This record gives sequence, C-alpha cells and structure tokens, in this order.
Amino acid sequence: MINDKFLNIVKEKKIIAVIRSNQIDLAILMAKAVAKGGINLIEITWNSENPTKIIEILTQELPNCILGAGTILTKTHLKEVVKCSGKFVFCPHINLNLIKKAHQYQIPIIPGALTPTEIITAWQNGATAVKVFPIASVGGVNYLKNLQSPLSHIPLIPTGGVTLDNAKKLIDAGAIAVGLGGDLFPKKLIETKNWEAITEIATKLNKSLQSVN
Repeated sequence: MINDKFLNIVKEKKIIAVIRSNQIDLAILMAKAVAKGGINLIEITWNSENPTKIIEILTQELPNCILGAGTILTKTHLKEVVKCSGKFVFCPHINLNLIKKAHQYQIPIIPGALTPTEIITAWQNGATAVKVFPIASVGGVNYLKNLQSPLSHIPLIPTGGVTLDNAKKLIDAGAIAVGLGGDLFPKKLIETKNWEAITEIATKLNKSLQSVN
C-alpha cells in the first residue's frame, strides 16, 4: 500500500531533485529554490554534510515536499533515514538484505541497476521501483526505449546523466520519473547564490514534464 501510494505520487510529479552538498545551509537553500519552482520530491544524498539534519529541517520548513535520501549503502544508513522521517530511499546498487529491511520499515526503496538482469532481480525481490543508473553510460534515451518491450511492467527511474534536454525524452521513452541534480543546480548559480535562476530552471522543467501524459 505504501509503495503504491508513493509510486502514484512519483508518476504524477515525474521529477526527483537530487541534492548533494557539503554545507547544510546551502542544501536547504537549494531545496527551497526547486520547491518554489514546483518540484517537491527531493532526495538528499547520504554523502552530504549531516543529511539527517537537512531532512529534519526541510521536513519542517517544506511541508508540501516529500523528503527522502539517496546513496544509501547500509542498514545503518537506512535506519537513520527512517529515524529522521525520510519518506523514501534511493541506492546506487542492489542489496537484497537492504530491500528486505526497507520492507520491514515500510519505506519505499529504489535500488540502482543497469542491465536487464539487475533490473529484474531488484524488481522480483521487492524494489518499489528501479533506478536505472548511470543511464548516460549505456545510451541514455535509446537504452531506456530498448528496455521497454521486455520490462515495461517495471517502473524505471533513470538517473546519472539526466539533463534538462533529455528529461522529457526519457519520460516519453517510458520512465515514470527522472532524477537529476547537476542541471537543476548549475555550479555557477550555486556559487553566486542565484536562487531565482534555479527556481526558474525548476519551473520550466516541471512545466515541460507535466505536459507528458
């Protein structure tokens, strides 16, 4: 039930903003900028500075957003996500014990996979959806299209090479959503703290993807 509800939200929103930062205050400002642009599925990577604190703060300050964690590698990480009220977890890999533990915690888990065998393995072992990562390394949009005939029943979320230019194409190719960070948060805009420009990028991307049925 929890997985179904989460998947329905992901299919509706279509974008997960991925935030990785070595400064807590910066991560919070990044999240607020994209939230203002209509993106309210936000992943804080676990190799950010104090990710539990970031999630706790944003859960309070962005009540309309759904906060989760990425780069989750261990059961300890998973437990910490649950403790700080994270609502979902992304992993760069498949760990069957981690998937099982997520089921016990009743938190959606999206493990990373690349080949058809890996994707099917993750799905058959209880993944909420599967993160196709890194999508850019294996052909991007064309690779996702090729996966659709045999694997269209598996909800796929490409990350790792998703850009403003190819995000809509990936949704058109069958992805239920995309995860992206670099193109949402250009380094120059972060350095100059141009949050308005980041909000504008988020707004345009959100409008573009919402036009996809």
